[in-house]
Order: sequence, then C-alpha cells, then structure tokens
Amino acid sequence: MNKRIEFVVGIFVLLGVLALVFLALRAGNLSTFSMQPNYTVSAHFDNIGSLKKRSAVKSNGVVVGRVKNIAFDNQMFRAIVEMDIEKQYQFPTDTSASIKTQGLIGEQYIDLTPGADDENLAQGGVITYTQSAVVIEDLISKFLFSTADKQGSAE
Repeated sequence: MNKRIEFVVGIFVLLGVLALVFLALRAGNLSTFSMQPNYTVSAHFDNIGSLKKRSAVKSNGVVVGRVKNIAFDNQMFRAIVEMDIEKQYQFPTDTSASIKTQGLIGEQYIDLTPGADDENLAQGGVITYTQSAVVIEDLISKFLFSTADKQGSAE
C-alpha cells in the first residue's frame, strides 16, 4: 500500500514538473522549436523598436518563421535582422517586410507581404523592401508637441 502511494505521488510530481517546463517554454517563446528544414533571409531596418530574437515572422497571420539574429550595420547605420523561414513557405524576391505590433502595446513581430516576382527568396536572400517599427512613444510625443505648437501660435 505504501509503495503504491509513493508511486502515485511520484507520477503527480512528474506531471507537475512537466507542466512547469511547458509553461516556461511557452512564456519564453521557445515552445515552437521546429524540426522543419528552413532557410535564412535578412532585411535592413532603420528602427526595429523592441523586436527580439525568436520573435515571430508572420505572413497573413500565419507564423512562417522566427527572428534568428539582430545585428547593427556600422556602414549603413541600420539594423540587420536575420530570419529563419520554414522551407515549406516560399516567398518571391520582391517580398516586403514590416515590423508590426500585436495589439496596441503587445509583442512585435515581422510581417512578410509576398510580392509577385517569379523567383523565390533562397538561402542568404535579402528582403529589400522594408518598413520600420512604429514607436508609440514617438507618435505620442509628436502629437503632444504639435498640439503645444498650435496652442502657442494661437495665443
């Protein structure tokens, strides 16, 4: 009887640990490790906002890859974002990439909008059409300063 209780308690503890590991992976955005073959493409952005490694790369709302690496180009003074795209998703060479925010102040991700070119991006390809992140703080400060300028000139 005592061994049976220890076994049942052990099973519950094991399930609890597995649940904690699962939740930690979900919270860290690591649960989507894909065993699918992929290819790496890059894009240059003027401002990436709060984009991070492992952020989602989406097309039409579907996650098609993840941000692999973020670096800074000392010659062009722009951010270089490398993305791992699953091989099952092919995009034309004139695809555009924009940084969007999930919700009003949510997590940022890269949204790919396919173009119409006959050739597809391949390993090491570069997305040339990009749109940087919209930073909410910049929008608010522009709005506040423009309102203050209008009030100052009206007096």
